[in-house]
Amino acid sequence: DLANIINEAALRAVRLGRHSVIQADLDESVETVIAGAQRKNAVLSAKEKEIVSYHEIGHALVAAKQTNSAPVTKITIVPRTSGALGYTMQVDEGEHNLMTRDELLNKLATLTGGRAEELIFGSITTGASNDIEQATKLARAMITRYGMSRKFDMVALETVTNQYLSGDTTLACSAETAAQIDEEVIATVKAAHEKAIKILQDNMDVLHRLAHHLLEKETITGDEFMSML
Repeated sequence: DLANIINEAALRAVRLGRHSVIQADLDESVETVIAGAQRKNAVLSAKEKEIVSYHEIGHALVAAKQTNSAPVTKITIVPRTSGALGYTMQVDEGEHNLMTRDELLNKLATLTGGRAEELIFGSITTGASNDIEQATKLARAMITRYGMSRKFDMVALETVTNQYLSGDTTLACSAETAAQIDEEVIATVKAAHEKAIKILQDNMDVLHRLAHHLLEKETITGDEFMSML
């Protein structure tokens, strides 16, 4: 991973006519490896840019207003080649190999926080599809593999096959139990979504101010975000 990042940074430096790599090259290369290169030619309407801006600030605001959340390091609404119209980058401080149930629930709330658009525009878009996928996958893992459900306790209901390849999972329970798992997953994600909406409603002034600032700047740092917050 480090080799890929350094290589990307070197290529960027050459493209910009420099003989050495600077910090900006490394920052951009990290994002290129994570989310793809910037799509400079992507055209978004003013309305879509505003929706994406509220979406990303929604994520960041919910993350910042919860304890045990990884700090926000960057927010951008510049589209990337991965298909993302923008993203909020969070990076844990120091080594972090285990996650508590509270941390995972906070992560779920952060993922659902992008739906800030429903509060502002009164309707929802397809922009949260990746967040929905991640949140559902995480909630399911909490219940079926991490033993974090009071209903099923420490029972493995799913097994991971090809852990280092596709990471596919196979249910190891009856059809009745599978239906109950679905209910638990829905309830868990729904509770996280409700928590996120409450945080956003309680901080509506800040949400508007930050979203308009991001709309103007297109990219802001975590420090800039926190100082405005």
